[in-house]
Amino acid sequence: MVNSVFGEVRHLQGKISGQMDAVGFSIKEEAMLTTLTLDVVKSSEIEGELLNYDQVRSSIARRLGINTAGLVVSDRYVEGVVEMMLDATQNYQQSLTNERLFGWHSALFPTGYSGMYKIEVGQYRTGEMQIVSGAMGKEKVHYQAIEAAKLTAEMSRFLEWFNADTKIDLVLKAAIAHFWFIIIHPFDDGNGRIARAMTDLLLTQSENRPERFYSMSSQILIDKKRYYEVLQSVQHSTGDIIEWLEWFLHCLKNSLLATEKTLNKVVYKANFWQTHETTPINDRQRLILNKLLDGFDGKLKSSKWAKIAKCSPDTALRDIKDLMEKRILQQEQQGGRSTNYILTQ
Repeated sequence: MVNSVFGEVRHLQGKISGQMDAVGFSIKEEAMLTTLTLDVVKSSEIEGELLNYDQVRSSIARRLGINTAGLVVSDRYVEGVVEMMLDATQNYQQSLTNERLFGWHSALFPTGYSGMYKIEVGQYRTGEMQIVSGAMGKEKVHYQAIEAAKLTAEMSRFLEWFNADTKIDLVLKAAIAHFWFIIIHPFDDGNGRIARAMTDLLLTQSENRPERFYSMSSQILIDKKRYYEVLQSVQHSTGDIIEWLEWFLHCLKNSLLATEKTLNKVVYKANFWQTHETTPINDRQRLILNKLLDGFDGKLKSSKWAKIAKCSPDTALRDIKDLMEKRILQQEQQGGRSTNYILTQ
């Protein structure tokens, strides 16, 4: 079973790389920006933290020198998460060391706090760690992490294996590294996000190119319940991690399949702006059109336009009518008292 899915994953990786090599530079750049943004946003969402999509996208664009419209200021937490992810994927050929991991951890927790709680930052934990759930007095212990006294030796063993030129295929190595790191649980907090960054580092190595066109974290979020179930189940096994490898490879396969749909949207968006390169479009219109092209959530009404673009209802209507005259927008063909607007197909 593992061999079959593994073969499919390797085939899909090659197929997507080939597709992206066949498109223009600007489309490839937009695809990479979209993928990295999703990866950062979804990896944090797995932990219940919701990052601002536009802030993440702007931070990545600035760091990679991608010229894109509508950049916004990002807060330092977003900057830290982006810094970690880009270091993992853009510097994928560099060794993973204690110092590099401490840097990632410090970037994730710039204030030294996780929520309201002060944590040990930029170092391995000195206290014991249990993963628990349930009400006070009725807690259920899901996992007892490795003792703090053994962390230095265990992490040395892990990093030596991680950096060694092993005979294991790098996709399988990514799966093993993710599981092993979660088992060690060396930090007070942020272990999941760092494990997923390591996964991205090894998957990038497996393709030997820094461009990322699929997001493993997006797929893990969709199957989050099973992700934790399999991790817990295999943690209590006798060393057989086949169940985890199968889940990981299926998740990666689904991520690659989902990417084909995402890339179609990216190509459509790039072609749209290429078509309208000389069309007069103001900043408000560009903002809303980009939201529509990225997959607008809900129905676009003139009142929503005014709110998002921070303009008066009259200005919103003028903007909309102008785009309708240019055959970029049209009214949605459905009944009802309110009028919704969609992109002209």
